[in-house]
Parts: sequence; C-alpha cells; structure tokens
Amino acid sequence: MSGTPVTIAVLGLGEAGGALARDLVAAGAVVRGYDPAVAATDGVVGTSSEAEAAEGADLVLSVNSASAAVDALRAGLPRTTGIWADLNTGSPGLKRQLAGIAGEVPFTDIAIMAPVPGRGLKVPMLASGPAAERTAEILTSLGASVDVLPGEAGLAAERKLLRSVFFKGMSAAVVEALEAARAAGLEDWLREIIVTELTNADKSTVDRLVTGSYKHAKRRTDEMSAAADMLGELGVPANVAAAARDQLARLSGSSGRSNATSVPRLGEELR
Repeated sequence: MSGTPVTIAVLGLGEAGGALARDLVAAGAVVRGYDPAVAATDGVVGTSSEAEAAEGADLVLSVNSASAAVDALRAGLPRTTGIWADLNTGSPGLKRQLAGIAGEVPFTDIAIMAPVPGRGLKVPMLASGPAAERTAEILTSLGASVDVLPGEAGLAAERKLLRSVFFKGMSAAVVEALEAARAAGLEDWLREIIVTELTNADKSTVDRLVTGSYKHAKRRTDEMSAAADMLGELGVPANVAAAARDQLARLSGSSGRSNATSVPRLGEELR
C-alpha cells in the first residue's frame, strides 16, 4: 500500500470512535464512518451502513458496544475484504465468538486500556487474534500505540477485564465509602485516609491485603456485616460492603491458604 493512503472504516462515531476517527484522518488515512445516531464530521466520509463503510477498507474498527458487536459484524461481513478489528469492551468468550463468525475474514481483538478522550489514537491498546500483527502495523504506522499479544482472540479482552475488576472494584469501594462518610459528616477525614493508603502502597501491599483477607476472614465477615448495617442506617446502599462481607464469608470457609507469603504488618489484625 506504499504511496496509497490506508482506508479505515470506523463503526461507531461516539466519544471513543469519533476521537479515533478524527486522529486517523489527521494522520492521513481515508476514514469511512457509520453510526446510525451520529453524523460523520471532521473529514470522515459518512456511509449508510456497516457494509458500505467496510467495503474497500483495509481495516474495519468496530467501536460501538459489546451488545452491538455481533450484529455489526454480521452486517458488515459480506462486503469486508480487509481486517475486522473489534474494539468493544466484551468478554473473552464474546471475542472468540466474533472470531468464529468472521471465518475467513482476518480478525483482531483490540482492548483499549485507558480512556480515549484526551488521548485519541495515542491511547494504549492491546491486540490479539489471527490478524493482530497486521492490525498493529497499520495502526502504529498512523501513530497509534498497540502492543501485540501472541495467541487467539480474547486474550487482549481478558487482560483488560482482569485489570477492570481491580480498578473499577476499587473505584466502587471509594465511591461508596465516601458517600457513607459524607452522610456521617466525616468525608474529609476518610478522604485523607484513602489518599494516605494509596500513596503508601508498594509491592508488599497486594500480598498483605490477600494474606489478611484469608487469615482474618471470619472476623472481617462480622466487621463488614456491621459496616453494611451502618450504611443502611446512614441511608447509603451497601453494594460494595455487602459484596465484601459475602466474599469474606466464602473465604472463611476455604482452606485459609493463599499464594501470598508475606505477613501482615503490625496492627494489620485491627484493620
């Protein structure tokens, strides 16, 4: 394709897809877009369907939603002659299903590893699947940041979602804790504790958290049951507190063993 601009179809021109499409145009690609709810702008060539957008494209980027991923692929597949890359946040199983539907059409599972707004095409991405290497070559030539994971489709999604369990779970706990603290008139106090704990975290923190959860599961189950009751008294839904209580109850019935080898710090048994 030397000397010929690469043609990329972007399906979904919302916040993420729109930002990627604009950056691809700025990088010199011919960008064909389709979104039933958002008009193509900023140099993106508007089309009337997934199939029309995909026709003649070297690479198709599906950036709509996991719930629409299968339908978008089925709609665009008959006229796709290039690579189909799914950037939607879906499970590894969904990505493997999409790869199976794609059949002979080269398929790539792409996981977007950070918010797209403010980063655009520079957002860190992971790619896996049969056409991951070629997809990365095309996108990186236009300024994107794509790391390739050898192996089947779904491996990129797996890493993204494992990371999400931690980050989104932590975010949910912080939101719930601060909402409760606000109701109790102690938001500034708790916010400072949270900042201190996050600032002081190091490599031993994960082992300490895991070891402590197993070692003190029985007592902590009662503690989080009391915490969930307190949130109810404050009028705050105890979604995270109740989930923590239930997880600790499960751990208290396990063998009590974990992969962590570190010993909780002095005073950890009071936490």
